[in-house]
Amino acid sequence: MKSLSPDIVADENISNSIISRLRSAGYKVISIRADYRGLEDSEIIKIAADKNSVVLTEDRDFGEWVFSHKVQNSGIIYLRYEYNDRKRIIEMLLSVLEKYSDSLYNKFTVITPDRIRIREI
Repeated sequence: MKSLSPDIVADENISNSIISRLRSAGYKVISIRADYRGLEDSEIIKIAADKNSVVLTEDRDFGEWVFSHKVQNSGIIYLRYEYNDRKRIIEMLLSVLEKYSDSLYNKFTVITPDRIRIREI
């Protein structure tokens, strides 16, 4: 199966169910929890930039890294949802990845069960 774009670096807080669903949809996903446990946010951003991937996270601190600290990166996707909305957030995420694909690079994307916001970094 051909890998879809963009490649994704999933922060430690991203559940295995989300990672599995992304992989089954054809996305290449690097799991920080599985491969690089305990890394600082700045190191995760560096890995994603080095691999030309976007960071997928549930940690709002990534917004501070890219906007306040002006850390160079290749893009952040921030998921905001309650546990009961997990299925909906996965579908929203897949929809955003399919619709925006490579245009998610150098963007800070916030996905909630009902809304999508994409900002230039």
